[in-house]
Amino acid sequence: MTESGVGEPLTAVLVHGAFTDASSWAAVTDRLQSAGAAVWVPANPLRGLNRDGESIARLVRQIAGPVLLVGHAYGGAVITHAGSRAGNVRGLVFVASYGLERGQSIAGSAATWLTSLEWATDAADGAAELLIPLARFGDMFAADLSLHRQDVLAVSQRPIAAAAFTEVLGLAPAWKSLPSWFLITTEDRMIPPAAQWTAAKRMGATTLEVAASHAVLLSQPETVTVFILKALAALR
Repeated sequence: MTESGVGEPLTAVLVHGAFTDASSWAAVTDRLQSAGAAVWVPANPLRGLNRDGESIARLVRQIAGPVLLVGHAYGGAVITHAGSRAGNVRGLVFVASYGLERGQSIAGSAATWLTSLEWATDAADGAAELLIPLARFGDMFAADLSLHRQDVLAVSQRPIAAAAFTEVLGLAPAWKSLPSWFLITTEDRMIPPAAQWTAAKRMGATTLEVAASHAVLLSQPETVTVFILKALAALR
């Protein structure tokens, strides 16, 4: 294994966000592989921003070659940390996501939707976890999917530790030293489009605006795939 990446193909590492798992990338992964791209889709632990960032960084450092980190939603905050901890990362793609600064938390950014969550475990427990209420999941997370798919996602959502939203980014954000791309979802009811634009401009990211919900990976996988392929091509 090496971090130099010299002569090695780029690998797109796709990091999922809160309330879901790696399967949320399935349609995008299939398209990327069909286009000949190397892809890795690790599980995001959803235990806390710094812990999750370190977990992804350890996995990335095992890849023998350069990496493009791609993060959806909370996964974007995680790659902001991980990208500073793995020397083989060459660029970052944010999909319907955040652009945290050092010392900032998700709760301290534009996550007004946090007040809509419910406890999956006892709030007094140090390992407290959060979920989107079943009755609100479709409207908040996946308004452009069918009602049936919304219901399936709602009852199969993965809880996330409350610490993931309250922990601050403890490192210099990776986007300060790496090229970035940002896919902005204009129908997003989790992360306001205006907040996404603010983050993208602060990063100096290459941007694309798409009329989609927070679940753009599922509703418009082709759009997401093409965006990632363009980032891969630019890094080559």
